[in-house]
Amino acid sequence: MDIKLTNVSKSFDKKTVISDMSFSISSGDIVCLLGPSGSGKTTIIRLLIGAIASDRGTIHFGETKVPDLKLLKQIGFMPQNDALYDDLSGEDNLRFFGGFFKMGKSHLEKRITEVLELVDLSDHRKKYIRNYSGGMKKRLSLAATLLHEPDVLLLDEPTVGIDPVLRHNIWNQFKAIKATGKTIIVSTHVMDEVTECDKAALIYNGRLINYDSVENLLSKTKSGKVEELFIEADKRQKGGEAL
Repeated sequence: MDIKLTNVSKSFDKKTVISDMSFSISSGDIVCLLGPSGSGKTTIIRLLIGAIASDRGTIHFGETKVPDLKLLKQIGFMPQNDALYDDLSGEDNLRFFGGFFKMGKSHLEKRITEVLELVDLSDHRKKYIRNYSGGMKKRLSLAATLLHEPDVLLLDEPTVGIDPVLRHNIWNQFKAIKATGKTIIVSTHVMDEVTECDKAALIYNGRLINYDSVENLLSKTKSGKVEELFIEADKRQKGGEAL
């Protein structure tokens, strides 16, 4: 399912957070929303899931315009902060979330086993969340996102605050999920994570400064590092040029 943003703008308290943003995401791609903290990435995620409405412009998932409640079954959302219940076990958290999607009992239990295996938490399924490490909570949140077999995953800063080894393992899991045909949209401020993606939308001060394949983006730099494109955008902005 292709996703298209067309001239999307959003303001809060008369402050523009997203300005006239347009780009398209092809089905089956891993797309990175890359930018520094406060650049508008989380707002884009919230607009995509329909949690907030744009002031101007449109967002479509295939032929369906956002917001639309029917899309929720096709979207998996992982928030930046873990939305887990400390006084429940890992598997009971997943049973709770499965109830939102009215999954049949046998199918739900099958999916719980599958997603726990995918995120390497099978041996910890009966452990209470209060006894999980931060990395385990991240992996269980990913499992909850995958539980109802959505076509599109929207992951808001899924690797923030975790060690490099776990970050590497999580990106391997994303690639395994992509191999099943899922579309994955990941927001991050970690610049080197761009190389894990097919395409990247570079977001700076609420504006889209570039959107292309990662290979093409890096070819536009002298250093081979995507940071260079943000530095150039900052210089243009301070010089009064349009981004």
